[in-house]
Amino acid sequence: MGCGRALLCILFPPLAVLDRGCGTVIIVFALTLAGWIPGAIAALLLNYMADNR
Repeated sequence: MGCGRALLCILFPPLAVLDRGCGTVIIVFALTLAGWIPGAIAALLLNYMADNR
């Protein structure tokens, strides 16, 4: 995961997981609505796990 993607995960989490699928975007969006920190953490984790496969 590059620095740009990590920064995007922190600033706008749903946009950072846009290429991961519709379900992932909805989950991260719901977490972001519940609170910015849970959405950012979920986006960081999902992007980190996808890059380390």
